[in-house]
Amino acid sequence: MEIPKGTIKEYTIKSNELGEDVLLLIYLPANFSPLYKYSLLIAQDGRDYFQLGKLGRLADEYLFKREIENLIIVGIPYKDVGDRRRKYHPDGDQNQQYIRFLAHELVPFLDQEFPTYHMGSTRALIGDSLGATVSLMTALHYPHSFGKVLLQSPFVNEKVLDMVNSFKETELIEIYHIVGNQETDVQTSNGKMSDFLSPNRKLSSIFYDKAFTYFYDEFDGSHTWTYWQPDLKRAIKRMF
Repeated sequence: MEIPKGTIKEYTIKSNELGEDVLLLIYLPANFSPLYKYSLLIAQDGRDYFQLGKLGRLADEYLFKREIENLIIVGIPYKDVGDRRRKYHPDGDQNQQYIRFLAHELVPFLDQEFPTYHMGSTRALIGDSLGATVSLMTALHYPHSFGKVLLQSPFVNEKVLDMVNSFKETELIEIYHIVGNQETDVQTSNGKMSDFLSPNRKLSSIFYDKAFTYFYDEFDGSHTWTYWQPDLKRAIKRMF
């Protein structure tokens, strides 16, 4: 039997925080109905998650087999590498505005537009690399708005480690975290080479110490979609 396919629609939301219109790619399940309630998965690198991560196809399959809860996926694409860095990097000049956009503008829009639960525990953020970093920072800033974070090979620096270290309300956030055991020499968007593995291990030990609800794994591979894509099968099932 053929699995019914959900639809991905384009929406545009005006952001006062960012002073621009933000494009959203919103996946609605094949059997979408306003009579049901839906959890939310908000993906940074939104186009990548649908095209390279095949996230819509995965959701179609799991929803059809009833292996995950009802889910709407919201992909936020970046315009270009510079735009991505400005918004996602902890030192990016639009980083704080982007985090506020997610909490203060995107969430109210989604809650108004779709039949969602209006609860932090039913909203998840996902991203890879810098997209994972901004997802984590957003949940730490707004743990009552975002109760789940899926981190695929996040960029981790001292600022990120300090944020996690000083975070108190650990019972509010559930975390899924993976990194590749070969991510010791990753070319970052500014052209420099970076060790991702060591800081991720440091981050992981803080998550464990602070007793977050937490899953961690190191996959056998490097900093690419070749490894992130197959991992999504486990990530989505585990968190939803």
